[in-house]
Amino acid sequence: MEGSLGGGLLSGSDGPQALGETTQAWEELLHRLQETLDLLSPQELRTFRSLLAKLDEEPRVTPLKLELEGGSIAGLARLLAKHYPPDTAARVLVRVLQQLPRTDLLPRWQGFLAYGPVIPRKALKRSYNCVDGDSDCYDLRGRRNAFLMCVKKNRPGAHRDVHLMKQWLDHCQFEYRSCIDPDKKELLEQLTSFRDGLNEIKDEISCCLVTLMSHGEKGYLKIKDDERVSLEEIFEMFNNKNCPALQEKPKIFIIQACRGERRDSGVETDDEPMELDDIPERKRLPTFSDYFIIYPTQADHVALRHPRTGSVMIEAMTEIFEKYGNKWHIADFFTKVNNKVVHTEFFLRDEPIKVSLVMESTLTRFVYF
Repeated sequence: MEGSLGGGLLSGSDGPQALGETTQAWEELLHRLQETLDLLSPQELRTFRSLLAKLDEEPRVTPLKLELEGGSIAGLARLLAKHYPPDTAARVLVRVLQQLPRTDLLPRWQGFLAYGPVIPRKALKRSYNCVDGDSDCYDLRGRRNAFLMCVKKNRPGAHRDVHLMKQWLDHCQFEYRSCIDPDKKELLEQLTSFRDGLNEIKDEISCCLVTLMSHGEKGYLKIKDDERVSLEEIFEMFNNKNCPALQEKPKIFIIQACRGERRDSGVETDDEPMELDDIPERKRLPTFSDYFIIYPTQADHVALRHPRTGSVMIEAMTEIFEKYGNKWHIADFFTKVNNKVVHTEFFLRDEPIKVSLVMESTLTRFVYF
């Protein structure tokens, strides 16, 4: 059981039509555009181009123009700089960054929008140096499929969890199937159907994510009529034997359920409070590999869910993603989520209670959404 708790420069096809200070300003704009775009991941750049093509900012950038001129970071920056007046180019960039979302990059442009060009503040480099084709990263250019199960009955706040998870999946460009308040037979049938569907599109799929939100106990989900479903049985459905479509592809499980009845009241410390911030031989694989499983609490402990704002873990995921976007490897992302959860005070029936997320991973590459 869960515990409830302005005027611009004229531009042409070859860049600005003015000289001197105007050219210098255009070059500065171009530099800043490229510097910002360089902070985006390959997946974020693909999404950036897609959003730019749909943006209702005149003159619109056509998909053909994007394809011909915006294939590289330098090309995309130059396209923005010459297609729009400087103030419009900055506004367009900000609008697209807000939709990614990469709101952490917006402060770099506030001064430009308000007062014209300013010296940009130094940007923190991303925590990885991953490019398309990098063997250290999973290739997520294919389809991303997700399964979302939630028991809403007798779980106040669960509706909020569903809303937040769907929002997060949309941002990360997942196609997803929902399964709400199923019994054991329905859940296993839907998971089997989802898994079989992945095997049918083996060459198209790049990853899968399964979110399971319900009551629970150690090793089990508790769903309709208190039926128990083994998590190990669910994990086995997607292993390399039963789901060859996902061999060497990330299989991510987000489990929002209790793992027992124990409660951690925490301990007092003397520390200062922290701020939140084609091959001749077939390759063999382990039966279980490329899994990433996240639990909302330690084994044998309760998970926390607020009747109004929803589950603690799901809410923290949303807040961290809204603030930082998808700039981190998934393990780093959930480490940041855990930092927020661990250093937040919670109370259950007026009793202080502490929780910490638990991650289990057999990933062999980095995962960037």
